[in-house]
Amino acid sequence: MLHPPSRRLATILLALLTTAGLTTVAAPAARAFPAASRQDVITYLTSITGRNIVSGQHNKEPADLPGQYTQQVRDITGQYPGLWGGDLMFRPEDVANRQRVVDQAKLEWANGSLVALTWHVCTPTGPGTCQFEGGVKTGISNDQFNQIITNGTALNTAWKRRLDEVVPYLQQLKDAGVPVLFRPLHEMNESWNWWGNRPGPNGGARLYQITRDHLMSKGLTNLIWVWNVQDNPAGNWAAYYPGASYVDVVSLDVWYKSHPSQGDYQQMQSIAGSKPIALAEMGKVPNASLLDSQTRWSYFMIWSEQLRGSNTNAEIQNAYFHPRVLNQDEVTLSAQPRTGQITGAGGKCVDVAGSATANGTAVQLYDCNGTGAQRWSVGTDGTVRALGKCLDVTGQGTANGTPVQIWDCNGSGAQQWSATTAGQLRNPQSGRCLDVPGGNTANGTRLQIWDCNANAWQRWTLPA
Repeated sequence: MLHPPSRRLATILLALLTTAGLTTVAAPAARAFPAASRQDVITYLTSITGRNIVSGQHNKEPADLPGQYTQQVRDITGQYPGLWGGDLMFRPEDVANRQRVVDQAKLEWANGSLVALTWHVCTPTGPGTCQFEGGVKTGISNDQFNQIITNGTALNTAWKRRLDEVVPYLQQLKDAGVPVLFRPLHEMNESWNWWGNRPGPNGGARLYQITRDHLMSKGLTNLIWVWNVQDNPAGNWAAYYPGASYVDVVSLDVWYKSHPSQGDYQQMQSIAGSKPIALAEMGKVPNASLLDSQTRWSYFMIWSEQLRGSNTNAEIQNAYFHPRVLNQDEVTLSAQPRTGQITGAGGKCVDVAGSATANGTAVQLYDCNGTGAQRWSVGTDGTVRALGKCLDVTGQGTANGTPVQIWDCNGSGAQQWSATTAGQLRNPQSGRCLDVPGGNTANGTRLQIWDCNANAWQRWTLPA
């Protein structure tokens, strides 16, 4: 998605006028989001992977100013970030203002930004409010940690009661239809925090599992679970991973270098598989080199005061105006995709062979039968999905006769399809269309891509 030149010019003018103390040029109106499910956001982040990246800005304490750094972005660029980040806080005066954080989250969502929440949480060995030094940034003994992750112990109960303190606030966001990119126990591989530097199945990963299980038991189905490590220590991140069933987004905080290295990027992808990856904290805004070479990051979030402390106005503007970067008025959570049968030659249906869900399962023509193997979702993100997988051109092939299959959705060009006015389904990467070989309408005929033509066996009726 490219920035329209007229809007780019308007934002540059607005930034210049703001710098001069004049604000006579209005920013474009934001697109308000409707109530949405967590899956809508996950699907969106997956859909932009490899094509775009959402801009983000964190807003740290004080909690009574939960939009101060986001406003700085607006002052510099004329744009609001596509993602607003906040914190559930730890200091007594900030915990007392959690409602302001929640209200800001609702406002940001209504204005068209994704919502992310971190929690610098006080150790359960002490009270629910604390100072950073000695309360969040502190150590606990191995025995204390083991008690926290052992059901039924006093410290395990204390941890769950600590989690309960934020349930009413997260419930408000659920009731308002706001999905939350929730990042608890962040920088799990670091040693500055009380929960960190404990690899293995009975370390930080187990605490993350307990945290997710407990909050999900409260019905907080709006939470999108973001797992997080820091770029130092640089290796063995998988030893902190709680498992694919516990994580929706795999994220990295970059503090020991300006930008993630290629090794960091590869390690994140290795852990995430087909899940979205993100830059959950950065000091330096991404530059063109990073954005053009590491294309799978789905969003970045600049840390509060580092926005101005580590970047020039020109660097910030260059990041926000980069063609791949999506700001508040460009993040689009579409309505529900069109879902149903796709019918073609002989009145038969596009079908996943045997209703199998394994990667590489053939996509074929078959008598319409109403099964899930023939229930396709045609999304505005360019994907066509069934059984939780994407319609995919095998091996990223572009040659005539390349068969199609289902595969984990990964944002690649092999999984992009566009409907033509003639009723074809065209794969832009290859420039070829979904095709029934030779017009053979026998059950089990495997579909392929072929030069787009006028033959009836390239005509498809999509769900309404």
